[in-house]
Amino acid sequence: MNIKNMSNHTNYLTAALLVAALPAFAGDITGKITLRGTPPPNPEVRDLANDANCSKLVKEKVNMPFYVVSPDGALADVVISIKGLEGKSTGASAPPAVLDQKGCQYIPYVMAIQTGQTLLVKNSDPLLHNVHATPVKAEGSKNKETNLPQLAGGPDLKFTFPSAEKFLRFKCDVHPWMFAYVTVVDHPYFDVSAKDGTFRIKNVPPGKYTLEASHRKAGELTKEIEVTDGPQTVDFAFDVK
Repeated sequence: MNIKNMSNHTNYLTAALLVAALPAFAGDITGKITLRGTPPPNPEVRDLANDANCSKLVKEKVNMPFYVVSPDGALADVVISIKGLEGKSTGASAPPAVLDQKGCQYIPYVMAIQTGQTLLVKNSDPLLHNVHATPVKAEGSKNKETNLPQLAGGPDLKFTFPSAEKFLRFKCDVHPWMFAYVTVVDHPYFDVSAKDGTFRIKNVPPGKYTLEASHRKAGELTKEIEVTDGPQTVDFAFDVK
């Protein structure tokens, strides 16, 4: 073999080794969540308007965001996640997620994080709040109930949860209408639908999965999917319950 052929052979071998070392293709799952039918009215939070301190911060009427639905039926606050990938959390290295208290309300009302991921709870109000995490007492769960005061301008409170749990409740004992729901997932393949109902789960490894969509009031739906070498589009339509 002459030097030129040897050089070409080496280049081909190097390229083959690089291709073999590349990870398997990871695709995105996108879609839209909709609600069929007219949901019941979201109840007005009358206690907020009657609170001497909170009523100074919020002048408009506030309703509990049980169903956040757009005029075209798009449904927000749905947690979409892949089943069967438990134990693959990257939460310890993920950026912190943020739950704020603003206008005597938790923002966002529904969110999702990974096991081991830091959740920062902020207090953007000029008054005292009480941050009370109340996980369910499920068998095998290591999530602990925590109840901490948070002064106006006080430092962020830090939470981590080692066990997966759907809609782990946060509440404020000072303002009993304040709730937030944090779903804890044991892998990074999840999203929460936006106000236009859309979601995107990024970089899913190839395989066959069950995709689950969960809403606090409308329930749960599942679909069987297969991620191959391209993006997948999966839509869910809930019915009013």
